[in-house]
Amino acid sequence: MVPTLEDVRKAAERIEGIVYRTPLIRNDALDAATGARVLVKAENLQRGGAFKMRGATNAIAALTPEVRARGVIAFSSGNHAIAVSTAARIFGISATIVMPSDAPRIKLETTRANGAEVITYDRIHESREEIGARLSAERGAHLIKPFDDPLVIGGQGTAGLEIADEIAPDAVFVPASGGGLAAGVALALPDARIFAVEPEGHDDIAQSLATGAIQRNPPGIRSICDGLLTEKMGELPFAIGRRRFERALSVSDRAVRRAMAFAFKHLKLVLEPSGAASLAALMEGDQDVRGMTVAVIASGGNVDAATFADALSA
Repeated sequence: MVPTLEDVRKAAERIEGIVYRTPLIRNDALDAATGARVLVKAENLQRGGAFKMRGATNAIAALTPEVRARGVIAFSSGNHAIAVSTAARIFGISATIVMPSDAPRIKLETTRANGAEVITYDRIHESREEIGARLSAERGAHLIKPFDDPLVIGGQGTAGLEIADEIAPDAVFVPASGGGLAAGVALALPDARIFAVEPEGHDDIAQSLATGAIQRNPPGIRSICDGLLTEKMGELPFAIGRRRFERALSVSDRAVRRAMAFAFKHLKLVLEPSGAASLAALMEGDQDVRGMTVAVIASGGNVDAATFADALSA
């Protein structure tokens, strides 16, 4: 079932008191660089360090007590893993997380620290979807998908509701892999132009919008934006995105590093590469936003010290 604005509003009620309301940050240097009135939604300050806490909390909160007691399973390269394990700990249930063996160490360690069982896999040669489905069937635990789930999309959309409480943006730049956050925000902000941002060379969303059918990324494409490297966007996000996404924009690793450094210097924000992708797309200037009110979702801040130091020195 494709979620609606009403589903986003219900999600906001479920997660209230558990998920943080994050600030919108404005800076003169960013306005000057873009010619727009820009406000950055600092989801790096969210519980668990990323927006994913919204969808994970909504998905677990909506389960019946009987289903919840059997525990949950998720697959993720990092932030969904942290979010599901955090929410599971809050609700007092078990969590099993399937993560790529090359996931950032900080994300693996944080997920384990939340008490979750972590099962690693080879993202090139193995399918996380197949592993997750098998474990769910074997253990009777509920599988929470990272983006192709109406409850997850509804939860992510609450970031858009919070934006709407403060401003009426003309455009919103949203990092996108599976498309759950971008789809949820599109539902919450029906009058805004939604720009989905993906890594350079990993442009399945742009291709999907152009062809009218979901396209897959070839295996082996690398980017520092580890959280945005999915094989393809979800069916539910595509159903929403094909109607609501204005355009998909690609950003290079170099542009992402520059955005991370800019956010640290001017916005006083520590962003992971995936979390800085939308800011990078805005600052690259491929989309003219002069004179507009623009919201940028800085989606997460779970970055290891070496990666962050590399960005600052670039």
